[in-house]
Amino acid sequence: MEEELIREAGLTQGEAKVYLALLNLGLSTSGPIVKKSGVSRSFIANILNSLQEKGLVSHVKKGEVTHYQAENPERIILYLQQKQEQIEVNKANLTKLLPTLDNIKKESPKTVIQVYEGFRGIQTTFEHCEKKLSRGEEYVCFGAPGFQQDKYHDYWEQHHKRRIKLGVNTRMLFNTDTPKKVISNRNSYKGCKTRYMPTDTRTKAWILVYKDTTGIFLQEQKFADESFAIEIVNSEIANSFKEFFEDYWRRATK
Repeated sequence: MEEELIREAGLTQGEAKVYLALLNLGLSTSGPIVKKSGVSRSFIANILNSLQEKGLVSHVKKGEVTHYQAENPERIILYLQQKQEQIEVNKANLTKLLPTLDNIKKESPKTVIQVYEGFRGIQTTFEHCEKKLSRGEEYVCFGAPGFQQDKYHDYWEQHHKRRIKLGVNTRMLFNTDTPKKVISNRNSYKGCKTRYMPTDTRTKAWILVYKDTTGIFLQEQKFADESFAIEIVNSEIANSFKEFFEDYWRRATK
């Protein structure tokens, strides 16, 4: 119990063991400390130095032999206070640095490609979409499959509720084997326009496009969890897929 509480103050396991050993031993050389704490002799010097830097251990020399002693346990509270003060200083400095860090982020590579696996991965890509789009903007998607497991339909329902609240619009093109009730359901949501793809080609993968981002999705099949999403951040790629979508949309049946 004591060791766990001391570690909560920011000490390592070795530091906590050595400090407790010294509290029990009083003034002591390194030998008894190693035996009492169970810490390896090869680590004891570094641990004692670290505890001295934290102000929790002091030492005196008797002749050529160094003796160590644990400081009053109240020093742990003082150490925590000093640590908290340093955290506040670091926080203030980091806050001042944020504009510079944002500029560095803006200068990141032109193209960023990330792969997200599983149902949660697909949710992550849509969380990015919801975060990046502003009121009045839209995303488009095409090639959406006719078959989807119930958990996907449940998730899209929640997504559309969030989308409506954010004021984001969408246009969607589903494969021709999609049940009419799915099309009707999507069209029932505010700001959502849904049509069938103007081709009988049925695709398992489908594509999402918004701003500078393209998402390529493969949702899990009936009996295997093989879902994943590829997210590509590149304006030229996004614009190219958007042109494909607009061509399909013009030819699609309402």
